[in-house]
Amino acid sequence: MIAIPPKRPFFRPRTALVAAVVVALAGCAIPAKVQHPALRDEVPLAGLEAPARAGWPETDWWRQYQDPQLDDLIERAMRGSPDLAQAQSRLESAQQSIRIAAAQAGLSVNGSAQVMRQRMSENGLIPSKFLGFTWYNQGDLGVQAQYDFDWWGKRRAQIDSAVDQARAAAAQRSAAALSIQNAVADTYFGWLADEARIEVARKQVDTQNQYVRVEDLRVRQGVDLPDDAQKARIQQASARELLVALESSAKIRQTALASLLGVAPAELPALTPRALPAIDGGLPANVGMDLIARRPDIAASRWQVEAALKQTDAARAEFFPDISLSAMAGLSSIDLDKMFNASSRVFSLTPALHLPIFNSGLLQANFRASKAQLDAAVAQYNSTVLAAARDVSLQSLTAQQLVARRKEQAAQIAANETLLASAQARARQGVRDVRESLGAQGQLLQTRDDALSLQAQALSTDLSLIKALGGGYRVAAEPASASSTSSPSTAIAGDADHERH
Repeated sequence: MIAIPPKRPFFRPRTALVAAVVVALAGCAIPAKVQHPALRDEVPLAGLEAPARAGWPETDWWRQYQDPQLDDLIERAMRGSPDLAQAQSRLESAQQSIRIAAAQAGLSVNGSAQVMRQRMSENGLIPSKFLGFTWYNQGDLGVQAQYDFDWWGKRRAQIDSAVDQARAAAAQRSAAALSIQNAVADTYFGWLADEARIEVARKQVDTQNQYVRVEDLRVRQGVDLPDDAQKARIQQASARELLVALESSAKIRQTALASLLGVAPAELPALTPRALPAIDGGLPANVGMDLIARRPDIAASRWQVEAALKQTDAARAEFFPDISLSAMAGLSSIDLDKMFNASSRVFSLTPALHLPIFNSGLLQANFRASKAQLDAAVAQYNSTVLAAARDVSLQSLTAQQLVARRKEQAAQIAANETLLASAQARARQGVRDVRESLGAQGQLLQTRDDALSLQAQALSTDLSLIKALGGGYRVAAEPASASSTSSPSTAIAGDADHERH
């Protein structure tokens, strides 16, 4: 009689010990969680003295200039700019990445159906003559379901990273919109300045033409030397050259405007010259604290840091075991007539555990790469903040300098107007000839042209300062409060407000 040994339990203590050792050895290599990096919470602007501004720029900041032509140009540019379309495509791509990451997490269900007809070999392992048939049909119909238990947060981290990337893309779109709006306004005001200077240049040409006629008459009468007439012609040619340069500049700016609007120069709407608007310079009182939340490029860099941090969490979660559950239910039969019989049912339930043990340092390298990307994002953020501080400081100081120069320029214009009035009075009394009044008039026109040039520079600097202050952008939410429960629409809603107008 043969003794049959008792059955041993499937899960033996030795097996449990081995499993525990393997898990412990694997756990030794798990890196520590990466903490949130220290980031600047304000822009370094201490010591910058600037006049106070009424407030931060509004979202539709260009309307403060009260110019319907400018409003129309910016509206057209926002509709037709290829740069903005490119930024919008990046935003839409980032939004779809959120949906992809969310779809890869949780339960997945797939259905399958197939019918196969196959001929069996007569010389195979089981010859067909023993089965009684050579050809047979195989039908399969089933549903497969799989669920990954995201106990270590890898999927959640990937979704959060995708959400932050979408927020960064929305901020980048706002930055692109601000650049387009600023470029349109700057080009348009440059065209207005050219048109105003063209009127002054034409008056200067007329003045120099009169001066040449007077000198030619005096030379014919033998009062002056021919050299005096030549000097007058040199000044006349210089005035004409400036007029040609300004007319060419105005045409070039119109072509640039058409390019910004995405149309041909002939399709540019008719523009009417008008006076340059007044300027409201200065900085908001809380610029150093609030600039981080009001510049789209800083916001985009901040969201990139958050996205990179979530990627380090996802890379760390790769060190932990994956636990999944698969199930299958369906019908399978080699007799298609019996395909839907109860006896053709098939079921399976498969719990699975995947534990990384030997991977040649792949997980470590992937984790270190994610940390390097985080360091790069932090460096980019700090660089963007410092660039913003430099931008605001430069534009603010330039605006202050131009205010002082324009004040002195106004004094020069007033003095030249007084000299012209005195010279014209003496000419009427016959004390001096008309050349003195023509010279004073030419000097006055020159100072007025310089004043227009300074005003155009001041206006361009004001536009640059508005852009440096974020142009009305306001970050939708602080990155520290980002949550994986945020939907793509709510994640970027605030960022999209900037370019809606």
